[in-house]
Formats: sequence, structure tokens, C-alpha cells
Amino acid sequence: MTNIEKSSFKDPDSSVINENGEIYRQINFSYQNDYDKLMSSGLYNELTQKQLLITHQEIEQHDRGIYKLIKPEKVFITYPWEWSFSQLKDCALATLQIQLTALEYGMSLKDANCYNIQFKNNKPLLIDTSSFEQYKEGHAWTAYRQFCENFLAPLALMTYKDIRLNNLLVTNINGIPLDLASKLLGNIFNLDLYLHIKLHSKLQDKYAGEHNKKINVNISKQSQINLVKSLINCVKHLKLKDFHTEWDDYYNFTNYEKESFNHKKEIIIEYKNRINPKKVWDFGANIGVFSRLFKDSEIFAFDIDSLAVEKNYLNAKHNNETKIFPLVFDLTNPSPSVGWNNEERMNLINRSNNPDIVMALALIHHLRITYNIPFYKIRDYFSQISPYLIIEFVEKNDSQIQKMLSNREDIFGDYTIEEFEKVFNNTYEIVDKTPIKNTHRCLYLMRRKS
Repeated sequence: MTNIEKSSFKDPDSSVINENGEIYRQINFSYQNDYDKLMSSGLYNELTQKQLLITHQEIEQHDRGIYKLIKPEKVFITYPWEWSFSQLKDCALATLQIQLTALEYGMSLKDANCYNIQFKNNKPLLIDTSSFEQYKEGHAWTAYRQFCENFLAPLALMTYKDIRLNNLLVTNINGIPLDLASKLLGNIFNLDLYLHIKLHSKLQDKYAGEHNKKINVNISKQSQINLVKSLINCVKHLKLKDFHTEWDDYYNFTNYEKESFNHKKEIIIEYKNRINPKKVWDFGANIGVFSRLFKDSEIFAFDIDSLAVEKNYLNAKHNNETKIFPLVFDLTNPSPSVGWNNEERMNLINRSNNPDIVMALALIHHLRITYNIPFYKIRDYFSQISPYLIIEFVEKNDSQIQKMLSNREDIFGDYTIEEFEKVFNNTYEIVDKTPIKNTHRCLYLMRRKS
């Protein structure tokens, strides 16, 4: 097997292999002792039972150059800048709980990379089986700084400054440098953050020129446990400020009458029953009211509004909904391909899990009028993702569009239902068109032409 994942080149102990869509991990002989300790100590069993570590099967293989070949569960890969505050917080707490458990079994996380934590059934778990090493008495936690840069720094900035600052991870894919986080945080009265970010940053600066000197530090296991518990306490007490964004209360201020709102739901349910999709991508999902109509499907609910995604995620957690997964996503500025050779972290389309249907409700007027994106560009983007599309067209005499145009010149002469249908009909067959009662809006079910 030679198809090494583009993001899997930094760890000499193992590599992730993508073989015709099937995911494997090869364990090299350099990791033999640590892997055997993980599997024989009981740590693997406890973490998998608690759904904190991905399960795997050992695969028979005949390559004498590697120690083991394992096949882990397959999960859809997402990135921390696509997560809401509570999603990132839950991933941080999962990482710390894994480290605390590992110490009980004489092991430790050798890295605390935020990309190694992914979601399954809306719960975070570690997907890198080779992240563990045997605990060495007296040694500090190797991944302490990485945890602070990957998790604590962005969470602190989201808490004290702005919920959108996890976007800094797009340009700092190895974590937000602690000196930068310290400067952006300014003077805050939080002892834990002072210790783990500000003082930590100062110590980094102090020893920055000491690379050629061996610094002897003897830290007991109990001290390391205390450090992890301190971090857990710090993360648990980070909470978002009470503020609102443009769309987080959207459904309290829509121009839908109750009858119209219910009719819209009925139409979507009818479309759902026609297609019976297994996987759905809902763009502009807000808090997921319409996403949840696909309750038997795997749903990815994308929205530009971080707080709406936060509410959607918390609702899913509270109701134990395992099939809906909210993500922060800006259609006009999608997650880019970044990292080494622009291949280390891939854009959404290249990570696609082949949804059966895309849904775009009350969205096209924002794309066309607010962001000036032509119909054909919108059509081409959606059509590359899935064979079916549910899309809502909002006519110009709708009150929401009237508000949008009240303080700007209407240069959108092509924004008509006739032009919309003409452009989309080049790529899609219009299977159904149903006006929503008592509105200037219309729902379409479209099928991509072969």
C-alpha cells in the first residue's frame, strides 16, 4: 500500500493509508513497544469503551517492513475552524480526559494535535492510535505546549474576545502561538489562563535561545496529573459571553406565517420521501430546524453564523441526536486547502462524503444579491457535490429582499424566477416546483442531468 494520506507524513511511527476509499494505518517497528503496551495494558479497551478512542481491527499483512496494519473506523474529517465554541471545548476536554486515563495505565499522549480529534455521533474521539507513548518517570508532558496552542489559546480568544477567532487556526494550522494569544488577550483576570498562556509564553521566550543546553526538569507523575486537572478546570470554566450575531435568532424574525412555515416543512418532507437520502448536506442550516426533517439521514448542517452553529450543536447534545452534525461554513469563503503544498488540510469538496442531496433554503438571494455571485456559479458549486438539490427561490417582492435593497441600488436585473430556472435547467432537471403558501417563495426539487 503506497497511497499515504497527504496529512500523514510527520509521524515516523505510523502512516495513514487511503486504499480505494478504505482507510488503514500502518504501524512501524519503531512504535512496536508503545503499540503493544497500548493494547495489552487495558488502556485501549477503556478508552474505546468510553468512546474516547477510535476502534480498529488488525489486518493480516505480509509486508515485513512494517509491524502491524490496522483498519480503524472511518469518520468524516473536519477542522477546528469549522467547529463551534462548544465543539472545540468538548474536543479539548476529551484530549485531557484521554491523557488523564493514559497516565493511569503508564502511558501518555505524545501529541495533542487538534486534528487528531474528530467526531462520531456528535462525540469527540481520538483517531490517531499511535499518539501514545510509555510514560517516563520524571519527564514533563511532551504535548503540554501543543495542547495550549491547539485548544486553550483559541478557546480563550473565543471566550474573551470574539467567537470567530478560531479562524486564526486557518493561518496557524499548528496552533495559535502563545505569544500571539497573550498579546491578543491583553489584561484578563484569570489565573489559570495567566499560568497556561501568559506565563507559559514568557517561559518559552526565556528559553528560546537555550536549544543547545539540556534543561533538567524532574516532574513527578502526580505533578503531571495535577497539571492536567488544572487544564480541565480551566477549560470547563471558559464560557461564551452573552451576545448575539446577525442570524442566531433568525426564526424569531422571519416573515413566515405559521401556515407558510408548516407548508414549507410539508414540501420538504415530501421531497425527502421521494429521494430517501442516506446523507444530506444543508447549507444555511441556521439552528437546524429544517435539517432535522431528515431525521433518519446523516446530516451535515452548515452555517456561516458561529453562534447559530453553537446553538445547533448544543441542541443536538441535549437531545442526544447523533445523526446531525453542525459545522461553521462560509459558502462565499469555504475552508481552504492549507498546509504543506496546500495538501495537508483539504477543502470541503475534497473531503466530501458523497451526500445524496444538497439543501439550500432561503440562501440564494443572499448569495446573488449580498455577495453578487452569479446563478451559474451557485449552480455549478452545488451540482459537483450531489445528484439532488432542494433549493428555495425568494422573489424580489419578498419583504426580506426589499430590506436588502432598501439602502443600495438594484443592479440585479437578472434576479428573476425565469432566469433562475433557465440557468439551473442547463445542469438540473426540475423534478418539482411548489410555491410556499402565502409567500413570494418557491421550493424546487432538482436532479442533476447525467
